[in-house]
Amino acid sequence: MEPQKVPPPPQFISPFKVGQRINPVAHRPLVPRSMQVHPAFHASRLELKKPGKALAVGTTAFFEGWAAVSGKMPSNKSVSEAAITQFINCRILKDHRLQREDLWVREGKILDPEKLFFDEEGYADVCVDCEGGIVAPGFIDVQINGGFGIDFSQATDDVNGGVTLVAKKLLEHGVTSFCPTLVTSPPHIYHKVLPQIKVHDGGVDGAGVLGVHLEGPFISLEKKGAHPEAYLRAFPTGGAGDLLETYGRLDNVSVVTLAPELPNSLAVVRELARGVTVSLGHSVASLSQAEAAVKEGASFITHLFNAMLPFHHRDPGIVGLLTSDQVPAGRTVYYGMIADGIHTNPAALRIAHRAHPSGLVLVTDAITAMGLPPGRHTLGQQVIEIEGLHAYVAGTKTLCGSIATMDMCIRHFKQASGCSVEAALEAASLHPAQLLGLTHLKGSLDYGTDADFVMLDDELNVRATYIAGQQVWKK
Repeated sequence: MEPQKVPPPPQFISPFKVGQRINPVAHRPLVPRSMQVHPAFHASRLELKKPGKALAVGTTAFFEGWAAVSGKMPSNKSVSEAAITQFINCRILKDHRLQREDLWVREGKILDPEKLFFDEEGYADVCVDCEGGIVAPGFIDVQINGGFGIDFSQATDDVNGGVTLVAKKLLEHGVTSFCPTLVTSPPHIYHKVLPQIKVHDGGVDGAGVLGVHLEGPFISLEKKGAHPEAYLRAFPTGGAGDLLETYGRLDNVSVVTLAPELPNSLAVVRELARGVTVSLGHSVASLSQAEAAVKEGASFITHLFNAMLPFHHRDPGIVGLLTSDQVPAGRTVYYGMIADGIHTNPAALRIAHRAHPSGLVLVTDAITAMGLPPGRHTLGQQVIEIEGLHAYVAGTKTLCGSIATMDMCIRHFKQASGCSVEAALEAASLHPAQLLGLTHLKGSLDYGTDADFVMLDDELNVRATYIAGQQVWKK
C-alpha cells in the first residue's frame, strides 16, 4: 500500500487497426502489461458501455478513453494544482456491493474518474496498490462514552485533550468520525464539558467529531440502567428552557436520547428535531407513545432491546417501531445495536436485522475501559467494574456500556446475523451517516464525498485508515 509516482504511459506497437472498436477488457491480453497498469487504462476500463476506438497505429497508439500520445500525458492542473491519488487493486464498497474498481482522490474528496479523464484530461500523480483488499467508507460511531482511560462525562481541566486521545486511538479501529457521548450528569458537568467539545474534521490527530450525543438525563427511572438516579430530570415546561437549564447550550450537540413517555416530551421532541437527531431510549414507552414521538421528529432508537420494555405481542413498545405502519412516508426510523456478543443475543440481533435491515446502526456504546485491563473504572458519576468482556455497575450485574471496538462489532454482527460483508460495513458507515443527514459528506464512496475510508482484509480486520485521502493509521 505504499504510494508510488505514476510514470507517463509507454509507447508500444499497436495490434489494432484505425477505427477498430476496442473493449478494454476483452482486448486486455493484446495490451502490454506496462500499459495495463497505467491509470489511463483503468480509466478506460471503467467505461465498459462505451468501448474505445483505435485512433492511430504504428509506434504509438491511443484510444478513446486513453491519453497516450507520443508517450505524453496532458496536464491535470487545469482545475486544481492539488495532487491526484489513485488507489488500485482493490474492491470498493459502492452502490451496496463490492466492486473491482479504482478509487481516485483529490483535495480530500472522491473524484469521478470519467470527468477527471475526459473533461480535465487528468491523470494520477500518486498510485497506491491496495493489494486486493477491501476499501470501505470510514466507520462512524454515534454512541461512544469514552475509552482508553478517558470518560467524556468527566469535567476535567482538559476535556478536549481527552477527546483527542480517544479520537487518535479510534483510527486503528477504522473509525473516522464519532459522537462523544455524555451519560446522565448534573447540570454543572454539561455546562463545563459541552463548550469544550467542538465539531471538527478528522485528520492525522484523530477521528472527526460530528457533535455530542447527550444520553439523558431526561429518561425513565424504571429503565435508567447505569445512569445515576439522583440526576434524572423531567420536562416541567416542555420547552427549550428545560433543555438549556440542564445542558447550557446545544450548538455542538448532534443527538439527544430521551424517554418519550415523560410529560411534555412531545413538545421537546418537536423543538429539538429542528436541528438535532432525537433518539428514544431508556424508556418504558408504549408503541403508540413511541409512534407519537416519531411523528414529531424522532428518528433513532438508542441501543435497541437494552433499557426499554421487552417485546410483547399486544404492545411491542419501542421495538415495534421497526415494523410500524405509523412512520410518516419518506421517513426512516434507525436503531442502534451493540453487537458485542453481550448486550444482545444473536437471535435478537437477527430478528431486528431481518425486520428492518436498512435501519440498523452499529454502535459500540464503549466506556472508559475500552482498551484497558479488567478492574474498576468510572462512567460519569458511577464506578464500574470490568470482568472479562463485561462492564457492570460496581457491585451489581447491571450492564453499563461495552468495551468493544467498532471493528469487533462489525465482525460479530456479520457472523451472528449471517448478513453480507456489504451489509455489515454499511451498518457502521452509510446508515449512521443517513441518520445524521450527512450522506453528502460521509458514509459512502460516492463522487464528491469526503475521502474518509478504511482498508480491510477479507476477515474485516483493519489494515489502514484514511481521512481526507491521507493515511492516518496503518497496521
